[in-house]
Amino acid sequence: MKYPLFRVICVVALCLFLGQKVTAQDYHQLTINDFQGVPHSNGDGVIAYTNCSIDFRYEATHQRGYYQLNFHIRLLMNRNRSWMDKDKITSPEMLSEVLRHEQGHYFIAYMEQQELLRAVSKTIFQSDYQYVAQQIFNRIDAKYKQLNEDYDTDTQHMVNREQQNSWNAYFQKRMEYMPAGS
Repeated sequence: MKYPLFRVICVVALCLFLGQKVTAQDYHQLTINDFQGVPHSNGDGVIAYTNCSIDFRYEATHQRGYYQLNFHIRLLMNRNRSWMDKDKITSPEMLSEVLRHEQGHYFIAYMEQQELLRAVSKTIFQSDYQYVAQQIFNRIDAKYKQLNEDYDTDTQHMVNREQQNSWNAYFQKRMEYMPAGS
């Protein structure tokens, strides 16, 4: 499977300070119904593609020398851009493996969303809040784009089962130890 970087859409003009609010949604377990896009076949054996984006928005208010921001950071599973070539899925076991690999891509996007939530909730924003918020987003986004690339390289797009199992264990541990309030 070939998975170009998961696309992260930044709808931004960000900021924050004490008492800021952040909103997010719950973690989502992928199913075959999450893949509604048209499969792209270019002869490289690609079976599925997961497309997630992060909607990163805020409202800022100036208060006594600082900026208070209310963040809305949503992880979106773009079903119409995510696809699975169901004709290449030859068994329920294979479907399960493909979904598990794709779940890894979703989980990487979820970890990015959670880290963004933690980072903005700990940041005090001043008059340069837009720049600072954009830098937070860019730094965290780059980290998870690289992690997503490493995931596909290491697992050879799920073909390397030993590496896939290793990543599955990593994801499981990360989920178990996800900081409270994320």
